[in-house]
Amino acid sequence: MSTSSRASGVASANPHCRGIERLSSAEKLFCVLFLLTLPFLNPWVRGDGVGYYAFIRAPLVERNFHFENDWKHADEEFRLGRIDADGNIEPGQYTKTGHLDNHFTVGPALLWFPFLAVAHVGVLTANEFGAHVPPDGFSRPYRIAMAFGTALCGFLGLWLSYRVARKYLPEYWAAAATLGIWFGSSLIVYMVFNPSWSHAQSAFTVALFIWYWDRTRGQRTLGQWCVLGLLGGLMTDVYYSNALAMLLPLTESAVALVADLRKTDERAARRELFAGNLLCGLAFVAGLLPTFITRQIIYGSPFVAGAGYTENAWRWTAPARVAVLFSADHGLFSWTPLIPLSLLGLFFLWQVNRMLAASLGIVFLAYYYLIASYSNWNGLSSFGNRFFVSLTPIFVIGLAALLSWIAERGYRAVSRATVGAVVLLVVWNLGMVFQWGTHLIPARGPISWRQMAYNQVAVVPFQAGGLLERYFLGRKDLMGQIEKQDIEQMKKQHGQGR
Repeated sequence: MSTSSRASGVASANPHCRGIERLSSAEKLFCVLFLLTLPFLNPWVRGDGVGYYAFIRAPLVERNFHFENDWKHADEEFRLGRIDADGNIEPGQYTKTGHLDNHFTVGPALLWFPFLAVAHVGVLTANEFGAHVPPDGFSRPYRIAMAFGTALCGFLGLWLSYRVARKYLPEYWAAAATLGIWFGSSLIVYMVFNPSWSHAQSAFTVALFIWYWDRTRGQRTLGQWCVLGLLGGLMTDVYYSNALAMLLPLTESAVALVADLRKTDERAARRELFAGNLLCGLAFVAGLLPTFITRQIIYGSPFVAGAGYTENAWRWTAPARVAVLFSADHGLFSWTPLIPLSLLGLFFLWQVNRMLAASLGIVFLAYYYLIASYSNWNGLSSFGNRFFVSLTPIFVIGLAALLSWIAERGYRAVSRATVGAVVLLVVWNLGMVFQWGTHLIPARGPISWRQMAYNQVAVVPFQAGGLLERYFLGRKDLMGQIEKQDIEQMKKQHGQGR
């Protein structure tokens, strides 16, 4: 396909904003699919989600940052080591400021606030008219609002990723890649099944940052540099490792600076570039104020990350380079085989836009090294390697580039086979989601590939219908049973470890 023909198939070549009435066919399909996923939302708060959710529930309902009620309402897994047998919080859980050691990030609470605020006002209003819904932040309206907010964030992250991919690649392949990553990666689990965790919001904020960075690239005003910095602060508030996406404007600026140094008459451009980066950095710090303020309240210092981020947690000189990708214990490639195809696509993106391909590749490599250096690189209780969900927009763009490159070779059979392979990998991923959610495979530790493959063929197709019926008609009992199995597996694994 020539450059001109590719441009004709890229709907986003028009820089003007398009209204809702001019959504593309793909975007309309995305909206329909998003609505169809809403009945699957699982509005529970468990595990890490307890810490994230506490940052919105406690200040909204109790007007403070004391999380005792959140700890006491938590699931059994979260309570282990935090609550004693008599239901009292362990003294070691408190910091020097008298607050509980909530090392989870505050960013998800910022994104949940509009949804939870509406739910809280709705509950209070309903109670004025005779309803009896506990306005405590734990009752179902609050949890539904939280789950919907998470799902919407994940959806918007996919949509923005599609918009960036569509700018450079044919719309058809951008849409196919978006659908593939949506249902063929770990993202769907954290949009629907575990919405109280931070990963869907993380994918959204990184996608928003990448979209805005690309939209303003090469012609960014000082005001836009400030907005970019604020968006960088927000994505870091949500997940600290997202700060590595700031390498995008740094790479862009370094390339521009090298180009300008070759010209003697570009001093004004260099001064403007320096001013833009300075403002971006200052805005980035300003965007981190929610994190600094909550760290100050909880730990007495804005720069203390908490017990979950100690220096001992990092192995900078001995990263798990291979295991983090290929291990049976939540390896990124082994659990989600669409991801290596997506990263391969970055090489073909180079032919379309070198700056975009190189910048996204640098961010992935830096992120990969960071996670590989983390002692808990496997994510403990995780579907796939959940840490990499943040990089959803990179995976969408890369997969779109790969599919487009194959299609441009002119071999229809190969192109169709590739699309078929993506569909099969999506089905495979959904089968693994079913196994993981029902504990046919363990949520923690390595899995048996032989057992998993057997389940995909001989168990999942026959149990899926009955479990879906129970999920819709008796979800509370089913979730209780799954949680009980989870605790039993965790205790068994801990026993084997000893």
